Amino acid sequence: MELINTVLFWLMKKRIHQIELFMKYPYEVQNEWLKKLIYSAKDTEWGVKHEYKSINKLEQFKERVPLNDYNSLKPYIDRLMTGEQNILWNSDIKWFAKSSGTTSDKSKFIPVSEESLIECHFKGGKDMLSIYCNNYPESMIFNGRGLALGGSHRINEINNESYYGDLSAIIIENLPFWAEFIRVPNKTIALMDEWEGKIEKMALATIDHNVTNLSGVPSWTLLLLKKILEITGKTNIQEVWPQLEAYFHGGVSFSPYRDQFKKILPNKMNYLETYNATEGFFGIQDTPSTDEMLLMLDYGIYYEFLPMDQFDTDSPITLSLDQVNTEVNYAIVISTNSGLWRYIIGDTVKFTSLNPFRIKITGRTKNFINAFGEELIIDNALNALAIACEKSGAIVNEFTAAPVYLNDNNSASHEWLIEFENIPESIEYFTEILDNALKSINSDYEAKRYHNLILKQPIVKSVPSGTFYKWLKTKGKLGGQHKIPRLSNNREYIDDILNMINNG
Repeated sequence: MELINTVLFWLMKKRIHQIELFMKYPYEVQNEWLKKLIYSAKDTEWGVKHEYKSINKLEQFKERVPLNDYNSLKPYIDRLMTGEQNILWNSDIKWFAKSSGTTSDKSKFIPVSEESLIECHFKGGKDMLSIYCNNYPESMIFNGRGLALGGSHRINEINNESYYGDLSAIIIENLPFWAEFIRVPNKTIALMDEWEGKIEKMALATIDHNVTNLSGVPSWTLLLLKKILEITGKTNIQEVWPQLEAYFHGGVSFSPYRDQFKKILPNKMNYLETYNATEGFFGIQDTPSTDEMLLMLDYGIYYEFLPMDQFDTDSPITLSLDQVNTEVNYAIVISTNSGLWRYIIGDTVKFTSLNPFRIKITGRTKNFINAFGEELIIDNALNALAIACEKSGAIVNEFTAAPVYLNDNNSASHEWLIEFENIPESIEYFTEILDNALKSINSDYEAKRYHNLILKQPIVKSVPSGTFYKWLKTKGKLGGQHKIPRLSNNREYIDDILNMINNG
């Protein structure tokens, strides 16, 4: 195994030079990719419609191609799913990644070309390991297996030539044969639909392997690790897997889960965050000392950034990399080698560095509270919760928050439902710290809280253990692709959860 580790380590580190190249020449790399994308699609139906053949400048591209969301591209995607080709992209599209989103029951089907599988998704997975190996040269990560907690939808046939499933299922289905020797569990278990049975089978199938690294969404990974402790009777996971050294996580912010992972992984562990969405692999944490992520610029994706203060305007203006600034909230807009053109993916980010370009995910374009002009985003909520937990000794498992509208139109508030791992001795003290932290982080929130004129102190309710899991189960949304809506600008989700609790 040590020879395998040495060889794979050497192969992974060879990529670092190319990563350093796009870090040094970001604008040139991005401009080159835009030209490649336009050239590749010039003879497609979309390319002909928007006159790609005569586009020579970015300004022309932005003038001719509108900003799009899923609904505006859906008629084209529907035709692709029936087997039509050369519509949005010039190579055949036969894979569609199913995404249910976080707040809608309606499924989205994102086209996945062979180019995006190879140049984006597979490349992102390799780069994750390359960066890890570069940061930890003494690592023995390839001495054992990687446990990947993927999605819950198998590949389903649409017609004789088209298939859909979770992105993770598509990736697993297309992995080279040798990848099966360095990962667990086998495909049969990894792609199970029934999530509760899947967790138990995954636990039983992996306990006796030498697992050196984990990857997956934090909430569902925790569920699996707790099941393994329950089955083995061990006090921590490193008693089960002594050589476990790394956890690659993404999908949701890690900050609410960090303390829980430390409890069941008490020995030295390396954590690396990735930004791997259904639409593309966008970022990888390249420095162990911070949780910011390097924006990956050579994956067949051209990036634009839409300032959130322009998001709902009639003529929003997007910015290229050479125009962005740090500490501004941007919606990400992508054009990809799967035929997503100027596509608003729904995530928001802030740049923490412009040389090289590093980002932090701040939330969703539609996942915030701005009922009273407070403009509360997920980044604010997570930072404030971290402060409240640190000062009160609490540990938060899951949470959601929404506005409270009062009938007399006087002071309103925010209501927080929190599932605690460690409940604070005083909810009142926790609430006070949370409120003060939000004021210090968000000046708009602070202004609305002034003298309780618009917003009163938040209402924090501790909900029973397992509440959010039970709620997701009632919605048929168990699995790695499904997430708790953290913030909502209306009370649809929070009232639904409260009704479920009250009806017991």
